[in-house]
Amino acid sequence: MSRTTVIPSFRHPKRCRFPQIRRQNLTQNHPSPTPKKLKQKFLEQNLCHWPEVFGWLPPPLTHKLHTPIRFTSNQTPDQNQKLVFDFKAYMLEKIAAVNAALDAALPLRHPAKLHEAMRYSLLSGGKRVCPIVCLAACRLVGGEDAAAMPSACALEMIHAMSLIHDDLPCMDDDDLRRGRPSNHKVFGEPAAVLAGYALIASAFEHIATATEGVPAERTLRVIGEVARLIGAEGVVAGQVVDLRSGGGGDDVGLEKLEYIHVHKTAAAVEAAAVAGAVLGGACEEEIGNVRIYARRAGLMFQVVDDVLDVTKSTEELGKTAGKDVATGKATYPKLIGVEKSREVAENLKREAQEQLLGFERGRAAPLMALLDFIAYRDK
Repeated sequence: MSRTTVIPSFRHPKRCRFPQIRRQNLTQNHPSPTPKKLKQKFLEQNLCHWPEVFGWLPPPLTHKLHTPIRFTSNQTPDQNQKLVFDFKAYMLEKIAAVNAALDAALPLRHPAKLHEAMRYSLLSGGKRVCPIVCLAACRLVGGEDAAAMPSACALEMIHAMSLIHDDLPCMDDDDLRRGRPSNHKVFGEPAAVLAGYALIASAFEHIATATEGVPAERTLRVIGEVARLIGAEGVVAGQVVDLRSGGGGDDVGLEKLEYIHVHKTAAAVEAAAVAGAVLGGACEEEIGNVRIYARRAGLMFQVVDDVLDVTKSTEELGKTAGKDVATGKATYPKLIGVEKSREVAENLKREAQEQLLGFERGRAAPLMALLDFIAYRDK
């Protein structure tokens, strides 16, 4: 059964990549390009050059549109409305590709103990959400996996660093990560700290030296975006406020809790999505949509994480369950309850979905499916 999905794209002719149609050709074929009938004809033909013909752009970031679908003669609308996408197979394929690339990017070398500690956390499994978001965002705007894979690996190196340091006694003080002893429990605190430093340095080196077939200005922008979003304006800022929100810390309401999660968790997902979109050649409007999608998805991830912490066991999670409650840390369930937290997650999911409506439906499918994966995961 074949399907052709047609989704209008609002790409600016000067900023975005699309087949160019000369204005004189348009005016020759259609002397009066403004009548309602001509505009409708353009919509039906799925031309994505509205700014050239009509001289306007939709409001940035907030514009929504329906998804027109062109049917073949032997298909009915009901058969075509649902896009079939095997997300499990997609995840397995991408995780395998990312794991292989990570293994190659960080071989075991001298000094052995340092690299063993780095590889212990980097190759310990996990959902690989940030690398997959990076690859999917690149594909979303017409790029290829090869362009984004070095950045995807770098983002996982940064994530591994954050987990190593997060588990340290001076931070969240956790002995278990992904069903295994935390890095500092295996290699000692000094080695764990140094492994984290080495991972973050390796991440930026890998982006700079392994990215190929991409204009240098895109690579430079990715380095800047990632550095900003994991630094004092992003992940680090969230971690600082998070540490102060534990037992005996600052009083934390919903506004401050959202600040923590947006900076500590959503910023990492945003870095991944924006990196992929930039490397894929997205225009500024598309980057804006992807950025908001990632913020909503990242915040939803943490809201769901808060719920799982109080509804699942240590064995199910692969990390210490109930830790937030035991330390008096602010969480969504603590402030508004489990059911209201689940409602917040559903609202965030819907808002993230809306940001993808202007993209080609097939290319957006992985990021759409990822939202369900995050929302309904059990660990």
